[in-house]
Amino acid sequence: MAAILESSVTAAVAAARRRLDERVREMVGWHFDPATGCPFWLDFARRLDFDPRREIGGYDDLALLGHFDDEWLRGGPIRRWVPRGLAGRPVSVFETGGSTGLPKSRINVEDFRTDYEELSDRLPVEGFPPGADWLMLGPTGPRRLRLAIEHLAQHRGGICFLVDLDPRWVNQLIRDGRPQELEAYKRHVVEQGLKLLRAHDGIRCLFTTPKLLAALAERVSLPRLGIRGVFCGGTEMTPQFHRFACEELIPGVVFYPVYGNTLMGLACPAQRAGLAGPFSESAGLAGPASESAGLAGPASESAGAAGSPEIGGADDAAAGAAAGAAAPAARWAITYYAPQPRAVLELVDPADPARRVEYGETGRVMLTTLTRELFMPRFLERDEAERAAPVPEFPWDGVRNVRLLQALESSVVVGVY
Repeated sequence: MAAILESSVTAAVAAARRRLDERVREMVGWHFDPATGCPFWLDFARRLDFDPRREIGGYDDLALLGHFDDEWLRGGPIRRWVPRGLAGRPVSVFETGGSTGLPKSRINVEDFRTDYEELSDRLPVEGFPPGADWLMLGPTGPRRLRLAIEHLAQHRGGICFLVDLDPRWVNQLIRDGRPQELEAYKRHVVEQGLKLLRAHDGIRCLFTTPKLLAALAERVSLPRLGIRGVFCGGTEMTPQFHRFACEELIPGVVFYPVYGNTLMGLACPAQRAGLAGPFSESAGLAGPASESAGLAGPASESAGAAGSPEIGGADDAAAGAAAGAAAPAARWAITYYAPQPRAVLELVDPADPARRVEYGETGRVMLTTLTRELFMPRFLERDEAERAAPVPEFPWDGVRNVRLLQALESSVVVGVY
């Protein structure tokens, strides 16, 4: 039976790789075509000594373009990123949190709707019943999350309630060393959420970050207020916090973590959460049939900086994490899989990004986004993780135990995320 499963997964991996290579050819054709591409990539192509549409035949060939530099997304003019093929369509601009400098901006037409509609198909109905209303207790303003969570609720037949939350102000308070104001702002945010939960008894689903979840659960019992599912993202998720959330913060509530950002979309966990239970102990196969199980072969895709003040529940979250230290970390570790072929997550050697790390080895996250709205090849993210093998649900490589890149822990302020 195991051999049959392994053979089935290997075949699925090969098929997924073919779809990825096809997607790469399609997106390179779109973004480097003078009729459909955006000014940035068309200008980029003019400075190359080859035609990407002819030389790039699949994912591995994207190395010919080098690494995407996030400095290109800082500042304007923003219209250099609007593809000519989308001319006349309403365009939104989403910004990152600005934790590594001037916020990065990206244009958006339909991507956030597509990403969250695909996610909706994976949400367990026992925690996120269709027609239920949502509370979005997370970053608002120019963040993609604000519109995306509202669209997710509406797509599922619900109504989304929102709070005001400026993560940049949180980061500024941390940088300035103003803990009293930080605590006051945390209370302000949590109070907004509590008022909505108490005033609207149809709210059954909650989106928030780990820090804000800890702060909210410190004040009230979310299960008693009717919350059935918590969709949690925007920061790293340690095995200790995962256990703490499921067993102590929100017992009996479905906990669904995701890994994502403005530039990528959403990476989903290997298996859906159970009722206050861990994900599968083995996020990937016990061992890949061959290296081709990942991206390598042609047959074969946050908590704050250590020691930083946090916006919510820092002491309680730390205490809960310590209390669960005896639990095997592997049991509560989460492996995420990118929405391939729309996006690809690859783990590379931080000292040599040309080398893909082995299964189980720690590497830096390298993100490639492949949509008609955004072409972002081989961007070196600020995160690290362990490389995980494909699974039947996601026949491409995953990333396990995502966290801030160790080299950046002392320099990046993450705040609310």
